[in-house]
Amino acid sequence: MLWYSALTLLSLFRGTASGHQTGPDWTFHRETPEWGGIYRSLLKKPTIKWFKGKWMDLASKSGKHLQLKETYDRSSKVYTFEMQIIEAKPNFAGAYRCEVASRDKFDSCNFDLAVHGERTCCYNDGNEDSGELDFSTLLRKRVVQVNTEPDKDVWEVLSHAPPSEYEKIAFQHGLTDLRGMLKRLKKMKIEEKKSEAFLKKLDPAYQVAKGKKIRLAIEVANADAEVKWLKNGQEIQPSGRYIFDSVDNMRYLIINHCSLADDAAYCCVVGEEKCTTELFVKEPPIEIVKNLEDQMVMKGERVELECEVSEEGANVKWEKDGVELTRDESFKYRFKKDGCKHVLIINEATKEDCGHYSVKTNGGESMAELMVQEKDLEVYQSIADLTVKAKDQAVFKCEVSDENVRGTWYKNGAEVKQDARINITHIGRIHKLTIDEVKPEDEGDYTFVPDGHAFNLSMESVVFTIPPHVDMMCVYMYCAMLHLFLKLSISLERDSIQFCSGSHCVLKVVTEGDSRVHVETTKGHCIFTIEGAERQDEGRYSVVVRNPAGEDTADINVKVVDVPDPPQAPRILSLGEDSCVVQWDPPLFDGGQPVIGYVLERKKKKSYRWMRLNFDPYSETTYEAKRMIEGMEYEMRVYAVNGIGMSRHSPASQPFVPVAPTSQPIGLCLDDISDTSISLKWRPPERIGSAELEGYGVEYCKEGSKSDEWIPATQGLTDRTSMVIRNLTTGDKLKFRVRAYNMAGPSAPDTLAQPVTIREIMERPKIWIPRNLRQTLIKKVGETVNLVIKFQGKPKPKVTWIKDGEPLSPTFASVRNSDVDTIFFIRNTERKHSGKYDLQLQIENMEDKASITLQVVDLPGPPEALKITDTWGFNVALEWKLPKDDGNCEITGYTIQKAEKKTMEWFTVYEQYRRTNCVASDLIMGNEYVFRVFAINQVGPSQEPCSSTDSAYIHKIGMEYKSPTYKDRDFSQAPKFTHPLVNRSIIAGYSTTLSCSVRGIPKPKVTWYKNKMDISNEAKYRMFCKQGVLTLEIRKPCTFDGGIYMCKAVNDNGEDVVECKLEVRRKYPPGRYKDTHGSTFLD
Repeated sequence: MLWYSALTLLSLFRGTASGHQTGPDWTFHRETPEWGGIYRSLLKKPTIKWFKGKWMDLASKSGKHLQLKETYDRSSKVYTFEMQIIEAKPNFAGAYRCEVASRDKFDSCNFDLAVHGERTCCYNDGNEDSGELDFSTLLRKRVVQVNTEPDKDVWEVLSHAPPSEYEKIAFQHGLTDLRGMLKRLKKMKIEEKKSEAFLKKLDPAYQVAKGKKIRLAIEVANADAEVKWLKNGQEIQPSGRYIFDSVDNMRYLIINHCSLADDAAYCCVVGEEKCTTELFVKEPPIEIVKNLEDQMVMKGERVELECEVSEEGANVKWEKDGVELTRDESFKYRFKKDGCKHVLIINEATKEDCGHYSVKTNGGESMAELMVQEKDLEVYQSIADLTVKAKDQAVFKCEVSDENVRGTWYKNGAEVKQDARINITHIGRIHKLTIDEVKPEDEGDYTFVPDGHAFNLSMESVVFTIPPHVDMMCVYMYCAMLHLFLKLSISLERDSIQFCSGSHCVLKVVTEGDSRVHVETTKGHCIFTIEGAERQDEGRYSVVVRNPAGEDTADINVKVVDVPDPPQAPRILSLGEDSCVVQWDPPLFDGGQPVIGYVLERKKKKSYRWMRLNFDPYSETTYEAKRMIEGMEYEMRVYAVNGIGMSRHSPASQPFVPVAPTSQPIGLCLDDISDTSISLKWRPPERIGSAELEGYGVEYCKEGSKSDEWIPATQGLTDRTSMVIRNLTTGDKLKFRVRAYNMAGPSAPDTLAQPVTIREIMERPKIWIPRNLRQTLIKKVGETVNLVIKFQGKPKPKVTWIKDGEPLSPTFASVRNSDVDTIFFIRNTERKHSGKYDLQLQIENMEDKASITLQVVDLPGPPEALKITDTWGFNVALEWKLPKDDGNCEITGYTIQKAEKKTMEWFTVYEQYRRTNCVASDLIMGNEYVFRVFAINQVGPSQEPCSSTDSAYIHKIGMEYKSPTYKDRDFSQAPKFTHPLVNRSIIAGYSTTLSCSVRGIPKPKVTWYKNKMDISNEAKYRMFCKQGVLTLEIRKPCTFDGGIYMCKAVNDNGEDVVECKLEVRRKYPPGRYKDTHGSTFLD
């Protein structure tokens, strides 16, 4: 609430007298009178302005005799503003005004000040200090009298008066600047009309969380008024969610359990009036209450991943390894909702279903890992040991839990193949191996290995009741930890077994007297062991087997073997983006057994963990290691493997970093060519890699030469994507290529598709004038002119600039030429630089020409001979002549100003006035005026005005004035085009305009035609008319829009027609094309 207090009259006494005026806000002190206004209940400090008279702002007059103060009481929240006048003088008397504004509120108060000394009136003698407030006594002495009647506030009078009474009110109150006062009155904000139905309306908008309750409240003026509530224009009916309530004049709409459907526009209607608001329902984030859990299942089992969210019916998104899961045609994934629970179901899990599964909401995320394992295979019936007679049938049978499992039969580690005697069957869970007519060579260990499972089913042996026999095919030897084992397969039960060593002539029983030798016999086998085998244990051993059926002897050659020595340190042959090629030398000693392969390991330089690259022995000594990180430092080492085992690791290789060469440069093309040089350009490779690009190498060779005869174009590399190769032989037919280099070496080359003959191509000269230079170029005096004109032609054309038929002087303008353009430069333009400039290109007997028109403009001079031709009533007729200097461009108008002769404050009467005569109206009676005129062109107004030599006095009412008689003049005029249409040539696709100007009284009707067809109603064209200037806009013309355009103006006094020809050219001339860089080339 804004309130103030003000006094209409205040009297201060000079000297030692002091007095007090009744009222809470005004006090008087001795020689220091002061007063202030108090404003309460404001949220923000208001803006205060103090004025004397009509418009004098006292804020700029603070000083010796005037001080403005403001205070703020925090306890009472009151702002106090004071104006203090020190040592009041008679010239301080007058009318004062205080204005206060706060946001959209505004108010003011007026009061008068009369200063009394020893007499009732005071004069300013001019010798005393008149202070900063004196603005009228400088012109004449004035007697200030005390006004006993309350003065009317002119603002109040103007705000309630119709506009037709403004001039009368200004005359009654002595206002000299009615225009300025009306502008200020317009800025005052009009108070909003109070509603008759509502005492309190809805707020512009409300916000409520989803599921909460909100209450919309209004206050009506009539307690019995009927209220309707609307939602998006539909009337709301009372229900369990929408409750209407009424308390005295208050009306409430209560919405319970707000949902997203309640997010709408609401309106309250009382009679013919209504108020609206917007309700925004904020949806709370969906949080995951119960997270997913990691699961491990067997292959083929059902998987259910379950989570629980904070709200029923919420939408969630399931992902596997970052990829969103959807319902596919195979129905592999099923999604189930049960209240707040969300379940992802996989009916039959496979190994491909392993991974990380996540569920996401707008308020959280949960992740779990799923692992799928193969089912363990159960053995219902294993293979039993079997003893058969010769020529009988041997049957091996086993039974497993899975009917679909297949397997392989092995004999002594070798796969058993089916033939005429051997039959392999698989019926359900039973697997059988049948051998008909058993022979001695069928004796051995038989094993069944199921496919896909890490175990096997085996039996010990097959025993035949035949004479003793040592099966040499079943004798094997191995050496582990330097212990020698000899295992022999022996038929029938034996009486004795004896091992001997030596030649065929002398045999030595090795089992006697040697503690390192042990012999173990089992059913069908005999194991001969030498502990700590040494190299001297090598030789021929004989075994003698006896039983009642006879005896058998076998000779065995024993060789003591060991693991090989470690290989030599590996060497890195080449590097790739994520790979390298490593090579090593075989070990010096193979351990007595051939090296069957090598095992490689690698690790990061700063790591201690070695990672094996191959699990099966690798037979070669050169290996390509892959799947490394580019830019990371690695080391390699190698193990040698023979039949005995694996050697110690080799020394580590030198550290290396996998880096691949870049991809080849792209876009190699010919840029320019002469008799002895060629210019090439290309674009960088698409893939650079982690290593920095060191540069590019350009090479060339003659056509028909061998592929290895490429010659570098320069010494070293270049970091630019273009190169000029000089000192070439004219007439040579050369091929060119470019390669990118980094620390890994050169990339694949990018080669020109065709060989190039070193010979300059003759090209006609052609000047490419920019679009903006095809019209007159206008510059202000002192501005810089910098024109870049592109051209083409080979060899380099001769460039000549000509003005007024003579070549340009270097002191007049600067010109710089290159192979492809010429630059015309003037640092500070002057009027003398205006004119037409001709540009000429010449190559031998071929030439091309172009012209550019430059217009340098300046401010115009002042108009000439301003005089007052007539004065009548409140009007003054003025007339003047055109300025001598128009600034080298058309005069676009004039600015006419007036001033009271006693104040000499200038006010604008007309702006952009186009004629050389005018009538100044609405002048104040009793004032004497002088006038001045500025000329205006496109640069701006003239620096000096043309002022009237005499003044015009507006006589007061009551004096008889005889107006002169004039003959009525006929101003009617037939239409006439003052500026015709101009033939134009434009490029298709760019909007253009056609302009002309016409005059005629009365205003003529304008019609546009194309090829004599009316185009006024076609959407492609837009017509404008502004102050007699007619404009036709053609939007994005095509070649079919060319033709004859005509403009016709018609009024009652006649008609006039003007026409032009419009040519629309294609965007690019025939035979030319435009590349991706915007350059234009010939086909």
